Amino acid sequence: MTRRVLLHDVTLRDGMHALAHQITLEQMVAVARAVDRAGVDLIEVSHGDGLGGGSLNSGFARHDEREYLEAVAAVLTRTTLGVLLLPGVGTVDDLQMAHAAGARNVRVATHCTEADISAQHIEAARALGMDVGGFLMMAHSLPTAALVAQARKMEAYGAHVVYVVDSAGALGMAESRERVTALKDALSCQVGFHNHDNLGLGVANTLVAIEAGADRVDASLAGLGAGAGNCKLEVLVAALDGCRERLDVEVGAELYPLIDAADAIVRPMMQRPVQIDGRALVLGWAGVYSSFLLHAERAAARFGVDARDILVELGRRRMGGGQEDMIVDVALSLRDRSPGLGGAGEGP
Repeated sequence: MTRRVLLHDVTLRDGMHALAHQITLEQMVAVARAVDRAGVDLIEVSHGDGLGGGSLNSGFARHDEREYLEAVAAVLTRTTLGVLLLPGVGTVDDLQMAHAAGARNVRVATHCTEADISAQHIEAARALGMDVGGFLMMAHSLPTAALVAQARKMEAYGAHVVYVVDSAGALGMAESRERVTALKDALSCQVGFHNHDNLGLGVANTLVAIEAGADRVDASLAGLGAGAGNCKLEVLVAALDGCRERLDVEVGAELYPLIDAADAIVRPMMQRPVQIDGRALVLGWAGVYSSFLLHAERAAARFGVDARDILVELGRRRMGGGQEDMIVDVALSLRDRSPGLGGAGEGP
């Protein structure tokens, strides 16, 4: 029997990282119309770091989040509008604002060891009648059994789905399969999968996750997202069609409108190619949070050090989302111990 898998488009949330959170209202609406026209199930809209994510450390969005949400909600006819929320960054007030603006889905995101801080926000979202996901970030950094224990907490708080989130794009195919399979075996709720393409496995890992039973998967048009980007939505839909006899799944999205949107709308938005260049590759190799890339490049230019060295040190220190301030600290420490730099002023 053909199994239905839900597609969750993250172009307008994870893609905010790649564009320093400067997506315009017009671009938001154009992407949302295209995703809706193609029949994608869900679309996520917010600052790259979720509701209320704008800060001096992470950067501020071009527009107010309510403006973004209301503009997108106004053009959706088939696709459900969703948001991301990180407890300690976003608040219940932010969640209520998003619901009032038209959001009917929320993913409550925590580091994979901190599911317990999601309880209040998951419960508040359930009280609003929202479709609620638990989002376990940096899932590569925790043994599978421990990840399952964290996922069980989110399910107990009321999550309809819990995600294996490969924020660093560091998981291999066997590791992705193992984690999704373990959550499917342990949970009664749905299981989702989100990953980045830093090791070139974005589509492959997502196909493996679907084969292992994932009920929902994330992707973005042209892969627009942090680091080397996310699983490419249009490529995933094409690949699923090619694998239909083996996987026997249905995603309900049309390929041509997605290809057109990736080529005509999203790629022209890119300020730099979203690709596996050397620095993005180091993200996956070192297991570093993908949204750290732009911040590391800026710190490297400012202090005259190698961005790759910053990323490797961040990986060694196991830094995660919300610790962007440590990037400058790492850059300074590298500069001060590098021969010939002598703690001098800003680099080129």
